[in-house]
Amino acid sequence: MAEVKLEELPGVGPATAEKLRDAGYNDLMSIAVENPKTLADVADIGESTAVKIIAAAKQAADVGGFESGDSILERRKKLNRLTSCSKAFDELLGGGLETQSICEFFGEFGSGKTQMCFQLAVNATMPVSKGGLDGDVIVIDTENTFRPERIVQIAEALDLDPIETLQKIHVARAFNSSHQMLLVEKAQEIALKTPIKLMVVDSLTAHFRAEYVGRGTLAERQGLLNKHMHDLLRFADVNNAVIAVTNQVAAKPDAFFGDPTRPVGGHIVGHASTYRLYLRKSKGGKRIARLIDSPNLPEAEVVITVSEEGIRD
Repeated sequence: MAEVKLEELPGVGPATAEKLRDAGYNDLMSIAVENPKTLADVADIGESTAVKIIAAAKQAADVGGFESGDSILERRKKLNRLTSCSKAFDELLGGGLETQSICEFFGEFGSGKTQMCFQLAVNATMPVSKGGLDGDVIVIDTENTFRPERIVQIAEALDLDPIETLQKIHVARAFNSSHQMLLVEKAQEIALKTPIKLMVVDSLTAHFRAEYVGRGTLAERQGLLNKHMHDLLRFADVNNAVIAVTNQVAAKPDAFFGDPTRPVGGHIVGHASTYRLYLRKSKGGKRIARLIDSPNLPEAEVVITVSEEGIRD
């Protein structure tokens, strides 16, 4: 895949190649998984030309064709998994958080969503032999909840050098939904220089929820959320990374009994998330994590604890 340069693709001259690189399309895989309209806009070319470029990139990168189920099974065995430091939680997800997937954590405030993200951020920097991903981490912070002091606590509990761990975690504060979406593009630029194996978005829907109020803006909000989720999934595919997002909840108007919460974002977020996990408070420092949706795992729940050391059984 590295042997074919962008300029060698049909319809890509030096000027177009430069525009593509400026927009973050530095390899064939990033072009192969893009849609024609977006590529046409960033490279200032016709949509029909963009279709030809994407088709050539797919062929050169050997993606997009049919393959047998056993081939996919073998390839999936090579996916990495990220530990949560809770054996029960890892088993709930079939061995840990899977690369090339989006894992959504939703629940009310204080349910442990951000604490889970802190733990995953530290764990991703650990070697693969210890359940980590041996890479760097991107954190898109939309609610000003990132605390380096908490990273230090969790790293020290795992006998890791806290400063080295912090140096591998790249944090950006997103000030609105447009900035939040732009940061995913910026993350791809960082991924060209250093292996990004985990991206955290905490929280996914806060800005969209605040900026697009009322039914009149619902269609626009859902359209942007859909693009954002697919950009995240594309990042996961291209970089063999885990995407962990937190989501807020809204009360059901007719739920007077039981648990009155549902995740924000509707079907758009629900369908785009590979794994959906509902976190809720229990007694003491305990939290209940329930797997709500998965392509291959049954619905189930486990009890975890959130302590000064981080997430544990």
